[in-house]
Amino acid sequence: MSNVITDMPHKVKVIEHFWIPLKDGTRLAARMWLPEDAEKKPVPAVLEYIPYRKRDGTRGRDEPMHGYFAGHGYAAIRVDQRGSGDSDGLMHDEYAQQEQDDALEVIDWISRQSWCSGNVGMMGKSWGGFNCLQVAALRPPALKAILSVCSTDDRYADDVHYMGGCLLGDNHWWGDIMLAYQARPADPETFGPAWRENWLTRLKEMPFWPAEWMKNQRRNAYWKHGSICEDWSAIQCPVFLIGGWVDSYTNAVPRMLEHLKVPRKAVLGPWAHLYPQDGSPAPAIGFLQEAVKWWDHWLKGKKTDTLDGPMLRAWLQDYTEPTTTRVAHPGRWVAEDNWPSANISEHRLHLTDRGLGAKAGGETALTICSPQNTGTACGEWMGVGCAGELPGDQRFDDGNSLVFDTTVLDQQVDVLGAPVLELDFASDKPVAQLCARLSDVAPDGKALRVSYQVFNLTHRDSHEHPTALEPGKRYKLRLKLNDCGHRFAPGHKIRIALSTAYWPLIWPSPERATLTVFTDASVLVLPQRQPRKNDGNDPFLKSEMAPLAPSSKVTEGKAERYATFDMMTGLSTYVTRGEGSVFGGGATRYDEIGTVQNHSLTRYLTIKADDPLSARYKIDQSYELGRPGWQVRIETVTELTSTKEHFIFTGRLDAYEGSTRVASRNWHETIKRDLL
Repeated sequence: MSNVITDMPHKVKVIEHFWIPLKDGTRLAARMWLPEDAEKKPVPAVLEYIPYRKRDGTRGRDEPMHGYFAGHGYAAIRVDQRGSGDSDGLMHDEYAQQEQDDALEVIDWISRQSWCSGNVGMMGKSWGGFNCLQVAALRPPALKAILSVCSTDDRYADDVHYMGGCLLGDNHWWGDIMLAYQARPADPETFGPAWRENWLTRLKEMPFWPAEWMKNQRRNAYWKHGSICEDWSAIQCPVFLIGGWVDSYTNAVPRMLEHLKVPRKAVLGPWAHLYPQDGSPAPAIGFLQEAVKWWDHWLKGKKTDTLDGPMLRAWLQDYTEPTTTRVAHPGRWVAEDNWPSANISEHRLHLTDRGLGAKAGGETALTICSPQNTGTACGEWMGVGCAGELPGDQRFDDGNSLVFDTTVLDQQVDVLGAPVLELDFASDKPVAQLCARLSDVAPDGKALRVSYQVFNLTHRDSHEHPTALEPGKRYKLRLKLNDCGHRFAPGHKIRIALSTAYWPLIWPSPERATLTVFTDASVLVLPQRQPRKNDGNDPFLKSEMAPLAPSSKVTEGKAERYATFDMMTGLSTYVTRGEGSVFGGGATRYDEIGTVQNHSLTRYLTIKADDPLSARYKIDQSYELGRPGWQVRIETVTELTSTKEHFIFTGRLDAYEGSTRVASRNWHETIKRDLL
């Protein structure tokens, strides 16, 4: 738990709501934490620019973080993007050019205010982490540095929609959440009397988010837009990157360290998709202190030690019981002065008919055709710090996979970076999937997943130009698994497991495929790190923050997560349910504004082991928002099924003011499968 700090260098005032005008007449809604004397002594500004409602949606997270920045001499500003929260306009997609153009105007406007010194920093997590990179690439003159948390440089390869050319189930989950989020009206107290008219327009123009993203199934111009890896040189300001091993955006951090040429640094912790002052699994760190040093250096011109240390600090994890809920993960902090690091070399392990070995064992052809419910122990694609989300004991899925183990290790093997699987294979179908899982096998046989990757094998040469497999033909594949940091201890084994399905994390291919793996030319390459004498030193202060937003728990939450198998029908079912919040945290009232949020979502996924076309994914969702005299509710139901040639996506959204339904939308989309 973070220390709450009330005695800071500057007294702070909060401006609950104000407008930032744009050239086209649109007004963006903002909230600001400002040092009381900023009008007399102008300060730099730190901008967070996201579509999640500054009034109530992120209030609980914003208050302790932005209040801390203001208390240390910054104007901390939370802006609702066009078409979201209390802002004017409409939002038609994520990361649109309009979003970036608006940001340029916002930064320029901030830099010219009487309370601003003219220097601006930009930061954010997830969406906000994405767009501070995207906006930095446009080089607004007042933007002097950015701090990007849990973000990506490649919108196709590492985002919520696709992974390895496979359709992620979270494309549906996130798209359904966006329906509810974007169906929320502006707050009448801040927006004014026109709030209802604005709301009805938003509802009328609402896109069917998940289906829109599914219409672009390969890495085309749609995904290249907003992917900074298209031109690394476009970013010219300093970059501070944060990621976590339980998050889903970790791979982008090493890539950006390698390819960006500006002053840069990164921290990779054990955390989920969270700011690291709240980091879970623990240990959390004093992230806000690190951020203030970063801003002091680049926005105030103070001499700090923010660039004195290594380029990368990472939490090197140890084996722990593979439970699906962990509040902490054992390990130690390690550091690399540069990335890529000369301290890391290839450790090659050959696949053989007996397991993993230092030498090739001759060619053996091994086949695998996994049941479609393989993957039940996979956990969530993106960890968020809630109960039950982590991958469980991998033996549950390893039984339906090709498994290759080393002998018992006689010395530790430290891994930091991306493992690579070099595979010689053939398929009996033109479209096939592969899931590769790297695990740490304890002496008692339990298997902790360390890294994994799923892959659509029609994308073996290119995500932009996939091609069908020729049944029976042999292919070579070089598959990068997710970046990881782990110590395999003496007495343990290293395992690589291969399956042809990974449900419910990815949507199955149209036919059950059998893969043949030829062992002689198949190798697992581990990025082995040599230990250093300063490993284990803790470089971070204890987590601290400004006072929390006053709030009250209105209802206790409830979270459920379970899987069943019907012995008579062969149907596997996977269900997650969160009541009170998406992850089961309960309904909350923000006492200063009297507003209550109550958000519940249930996912139902079903499949038969022998039939990929039996896959079905349904989401029921309810979002309530209001206070005495003003109550709104959003209800959604969305469902995804498929044939061999098409996806079928249906959805319904109903919006209520009080007990009166004010709008209803229905969608039915048939989307052609593109080698997917």
